[in-house]
Amino acid sequence: MATTEITQIVPAGTWAADTVHSSIGFSVTHMGVDTFTGSFTTFEAQLSGDGEPKLTGSARVESVVVQDENLTVHLLSPDFFDADRYPELRFESTGIRRDGNALIVDGELTLKGVTLPVELRGTITGPVADPYGNDRLGINLETTVDRNEFGLTWNAELPNGGRVVEDEVTLTARLALVKGQ
Repeated sequence: MATTEITQIVPAGTWAADTVHSSIGFSVTHMGVDTFTGSFTTFEAQLSGDGEPKLTGSARVESVVVQDENLTVHLLSPDFFDADRYPELRFESTGIRRDGNALIVDGELTLKGVTLPVELRGTITGPVADPYGNDRLGINLETTVDRNEFGLTWNAELPNGGRVVEDEVTLTARLALVKGQ
């Protein structure tokens, strides 16, 4: 299906993430058999539907959450995020379009001091009015990146020759956005 242009890709106005009902996370194959997941608890995101649509966001690396404190410490170290030198990851869109019901957001992701182009794909729902008089949108986006391209190169060999952590990492943004916040 060809990409179709429509006049209003996202609703007009400025929309900010309701961080209580939103999440930013990642997942990667671990030990060749399971999926390791993590998320960031301190983040922000904003969508502007006025003029050329724009989505921006950032997350504090130190807010990474995983199931084991020792793994958190390792993720914050220079082996992975290097939180002391690179305390924030950022995203800024360069274009937003729809392809049928799909939302496609092109942009630049900055992680560990490296900025690379990415394409996020997902959905947009709403707007709807909530019981408190606010207008809300839902945006779910996902992309896969090669972590090595961002300098997250740590790994170890498994006895069978596999690797502890795969290169491909899936990044997700589940955003509940509130107009005018």
